[in-house]
Amino acid sequence: MNASQPTLKPMVSPAEWTARVDLAAAYRLTALFGWDDLVFTHISARVPGPEHHFLINPYGMMFDEITASSLVKVDLHGNKVVDSPYDINPAGFTIHSAVHAAREDALCVMHTHSVNGVAVSAQDKGLLPISQQSLGVLAALGYHDYEGIALNEDEKPRLVADLGANTYLMLRNHGLLTVGKSAADAFVAMYFFEAACMIQVRAQSGGGVLRQIPQPILAGIKKQIAEVTRGMSPGALVWPGLLRRLDRANPGYAE
Repeated sequence: MNASQPTLKPMVSPAEWTARVDLAAAYRLTALFGWDDLVFTHISARVPGPEHHFLINPYGMMFDEITASSLVKVDLHGNKVVDSPYDINPAGFTIHSAVHAAREDALCVMHTHSVNGVAVSAQDKGLLPISQQSLGVLAALGYHDYEGIALNEDEKPRLVADLGANTYLMLRNHGLLTVGKSAADAFVAMYFFEAACMIQVRAQSGGGVLRQIPQPILAGIKKQIAEVTRGMSPGALVWPGLLRRLDRANPGYAE
């Protein structure tokens, strides 16, 4: 598949172009951090405006190849609303469309099959409060039982109910999902989700008894996070630096 194509920048609104650039950056950062699963997971973003249109990855393109112009624009049913030479993965958009339809604040939905995330999703007790990284996740985490590859429309209401108003959803035996008001917020949320899972897997491999953080500390973590980030979302705080890192490692996403 040829990852290069003429830029769409003159053909879309400035707001849509910004969303495209940020989403393409999120895809390439996902590859840079090693969370991609070849072409089999997704990050979707709502296109600014009154229409319920969304951007998602072209099926078959590696995450480190994705550009702002190659992203496919679809409606809530996964139908292309702008001509594109690329298809999309129908299983992927089943999950994403369910969340976008139910959560107006979920402007970006990110789903991964990372090794650490899947490992913890296969554990009966899920994510444990054993690290500072886990606390922010646990304060806004839901769980959804595995029902097979996400092709069944009937699964959508159950998935939405399990996510609720949370930022994080552990898809049991499957992987991780985060939502955010921007690609930056969804990506940084996934960073902490993945880090918490990685720490848990490594801690368990040591074979000792795990020391869990007491519930009163977990109860106060949201207030502490807001103080540490000066009231900014973690995504807004970290995103400019992440883009600088991506520009050094894999530029070209904003094409």
